[in-house]
Amino acid sequence: MALGLIAFSFGTFAGVMFGQLMKIATGGKINPLIGSAGVSAVPMAARVSQKVGSEYDPSNFLLMHAMGPNVAGVIGTAVVAGVFMAVFGIV
Repeated sequence: MALGLIAFSFGTFAGVMFGQLMKIATGGKINPLIGSAGVSAVPMAARVSQKVGSEYDPSNFLLMHAMGPNVAGVIGTAVVAGVFMAVFGIV
């Protein structure tokens, strides 16, 4: 349980930091909060991004934009699980 919590925390942190990098690279067109939705907790991570974003700016609508990284996180998790199964010979 603790390792899962640590992994979830690091994933969220890395997503927000990558969002900050994208914000700098695009000149402020990307909201870094979208990066926090990259963990594969569908749709909770996207809804949390929407809720936190709307607390700061009520006209901010991030839910559909946050679902993109959210689904990408699910696909990435499935791919990594398949690679692990292939490497370790689990059928």
